[in-house]
Amino acid sequence: MQRILCVCGARPNFMKIAPVVDALRRIEDVALVIVHTGQHYDERMSSRFFGELNIPQPDVNLEVGSCSHAVQTAEIMKRFEPVCLEHKPDWVVVVGDVNSTIAAALVAVKLGIKVAHVEAGLRSFDRTMPEEINRILTDSISELLFVTEPAGVENLKREGVDDERIHLVGNVMIDTLRRNKDRADASTILSSLGVEPANYALTTLHRPANVDNAERFSSILRALKEISKDMPIVFPIHPRSRKSIETMRLGEQVASIENLRMIEPLGYLDFLKLMSNAAVVLTDSGGIQEETTILGVPCLTLRDNTERPITIDQGTNRLTGSSTDAILSAYRAVRDTRPKGTIPDLWDGHAAERIVDILTGVKS
Repeated sequence: MQRILCVCGARPNFMKIAPVVDALRRIEDVALVIVHTGQHYDERMSSRFFGELNIPQPDVNLEVGSCSHAVQTAEIMKRFEPVCLEHKPDWVVVVGDVNSTIAAALVAVKLGIKVAHVEAGLRSFDRTMPEEINRILTDSISELLFVTEPAGVENLKREGVDDERIHLVGNVMIDTLRRNKDRADASTILSSLGVEPANYALTTLHRPANVDNAERFSSILRALKEISKDMPIVFPIHPRSRKSIETMRLGEQVASIENLRMIEPLGYLDFLKLMSNAAVVLTDSGGIQEETTILGVPCLTLRDNTERPITIDQGTNRLTGSSTDAILSAYRAVRDTRPKGTIPDLWDGHAAERIVDILTGVKS
């Protein structure tokens, strides 16, 4: 009997861990333990996703909550160590690049427990991003590295990682999207917001480089104001962005965007419905770059770099940075000529099965 402990903690983790958990549950000789660190503790950002994605309620909830990077990482480590000592897993599976990822991985390897990292090898080459540090460190200590795209394999080899640790398996985020697309199509969120398919923009912002910098945030808002003259903009606002609007006194600028629908964070199915039907998506999220690639929806990434280059090379994504003029130029280009992308290899809805086959040695 293999004992496998799966760790998740923040909203992007839930979409990534769901298909892995589902595949593991189908194998009789696996004892599965799900640990939620509580990094995202809000109902809209966390527990609702367990129900929507059919993830069993976590066996352990560390209930860490929000705090600084150092405090949060340390607190997860303190609370996670006794869980490992109690359950004595053969593997700890971590996903993505959040504080929960590196914290759980560090605890496990120091206890002699093997770590498998799902979504390994991604690199923005921008070490000012907390996520980049988490990615590099987690990959360096993980036994198995499950990679979403060829660039990730190249990055790991360049860093001297042995070939036998690297496995190109596809994208578990896309597994989740494909499994839930029909359910999302039944959502009534568009009518609730009073928007029509292909006649609105969707935006998300949460990265510190954008929302903790008043100049960059204001520049993005100026672009949104211009876009709103063409079509409504739906903006599910992240708690970090809301706080920044208040502390940076950007409320008046936000209020001047007349065609802006600022709403609370959404559940997975409602958000997928909104994203699928948008004329354009403006975001600084990594996962949304991948999801829009599969959906064929134009995506403007409001960053200077991306750790997911395949979404540009093959998908519908464009990097714009935060300059008002650059954002508007890219917006006009996709508005006038909708880009056509292709679906990357192995983004077929079966990445989790390939992961579990390798992890357990049992065909799932």
